[in-house]
Amino acid sequence: MTASGFGPATGIGSLPGGDAREAAKAVTGTFEDFPHLPELPARGPGADMIGRTAGMLVELYARVEPSGWRLGDRPGRDTKRAWSWLGEDLDALEEFTQGYEGPLKVQAVGPWTLAANLELRNGEAALGDPGACRDLAASLAEGLRLHLAEVGRRIPGARLVLQLDEPSLTAVLRGQVRTASGYRTHRAPDRQAVEATLRDVLAVHGDGPTVVHSCAPDVPFALLRRAGASAVSFDFSLLTERDDDVIGEAVEGGTRLFAGVVPGTDGPLSDPAGSVMGVRTLWRRLGLRPELLAEAVTITPSCGLAGASPAYARRALAHCVRAARSLADNPE
Repeated sequence: MTASGFGPATGIGSLPGGDAREAAKAVTGTFEDFPHLPELPARGPGADMIGRTAGMLVELYARVEPSGWRLGDRPGRDTKRAWSWLGEDLDALEEFTQGYEGPLKVQAVGPWTLAANLELRNGEAALGDPGACRDLAASLAEGLRLHLAEVGRRIPGARLVLQLDEPSLTAVLRGQVRTASGYRTHRAPDRQAVEATLRDVLAVHGDGPTVVHSCAPDVPFALLRRAGASAVSFDFSLLTERDDDVIGEAVEGGTRLFAGVVPGTDGPLSDPAGSVMGVRTLWRRLGLRPELLAEAVTITPSCGLAGASPAYARRALAHCVRAARSLADNPE
């Protein structure tokens, strides 16, 4: 456990299968220093990332339409199902974290990915309506405040880490999110508005540690740091040397890197030292002190593991722990 409030390795969030107890047991058994609340999207609507977070909203409700999740007037069957899945996941996590003290991560979809994927009544993404974006972010912030309080009550020894999943953020910033017709794209919102909204949502955790995760290319590291994220979680294989300067500035500014170095789908795993070789190489290229590595990096899968086989997912989680140990033992 590092002073920063994070552990050496953890998962992103999603896992294959539909058994909440099995998932909680796997996560807490593998990540003894930094477990997270598992997400099991294979169970269906309401367990998927958009539906799960839509269920956390306060005074906004969503239902499933053929085109995706759409905001409505009252909680219907789909919202109630999302509540039920989340309750089941929290029960399971609570069971396997009795007496646990240390960092514990919970995840929700961030305001911009939510705005890009939740439809208004007219079928268009909320992203196209600045007022709707503001309402959505405020509702999400209130819902996250309640969620964090609930997890804190259930697992009182945990120091909670809030992760916002923002895989659509780069597309939002570039004006690449398509309208319902598919013929046009939504205009990119003002970057300062994007940053301010993220800052407001991250602020619900007060002084607690926060992470923003995206496994899309071109993660906006500088914007996320300005918005107040204590850590950025990304797919390490998508970094290019173009990112060197912002990564170096992030590390020197105290931002932690959640380096996604273990593939999220089935395939051969290299030896643990091989998995973190790229991280060591980056460190040398940036001229950073090797002893900073363990203090500045948490090892994770490159993205959620929902698309992996259960056997591979278990191996991948254990591999993250071994790779993190290799990094701490041999930083050079």
